[in-house]
Amino acid sequence: MIAKSLDVVVWLKLLSSGSGKTFARLSEELGMSASEIHSSVGRGAAAGLIDPNSRLPLRKPLEEYLLYGVRYAFPAKRGPVTRGIPTSYGAPPLAQYFRASDELPPVWPNSEGSTKGYALEPLFKPIAKAVRQDPKLYELLALVDAIRDGRARERKLAEEKLKSLIANAYSS
Repeated sequence: MIAKSLDVVVWLKLLSSGSGKTFARLSEELGMSASEIHSSVGRGAAAGLIDPNSRLPLRKPLEEYLLYGVRYAFPAKRGPVTRGIPTSYGAPPLAQYFRASDELPPVWPNSEGSTKGYALEPLFKPIAKAVRQDPKLYELLALVDAIRDGRARERKLAEEKLKSLIANAYSS
């Protein structure tokens, strides 16, 4: 079983929205096909990250994967300066801790984005609609990007915040 980067997005969406959503509903919210979501849940279950019955992420295994694996499985790819949606330390969960400097923040390239920064390839390219509709998913993905792309201080703070969000996501 080899995970795909879109799996991380699906698993975080399941974490942010809890149980009870159909694959069709998740498909609509994430902008990917229901079969992609079904396959992602299957890969997560095979890896021991998703409960196959409830389709909810198993918090501790997912936390370990996000903190220690995702950075190596899906390394951050930076691009040129562009307009987009702030992510990593430029996004709301971390931006307050890292005041603006001469360095541009990382952004997911998007023509409707409000921030100028260096491009950071998202885990799933058409993510803009999903994060606009789900602020919790946006927060989780931005923290994962800080782990993938950030310096030591940014990663440490992102790890702390991500652990807290995962721990409080829902009751197992």
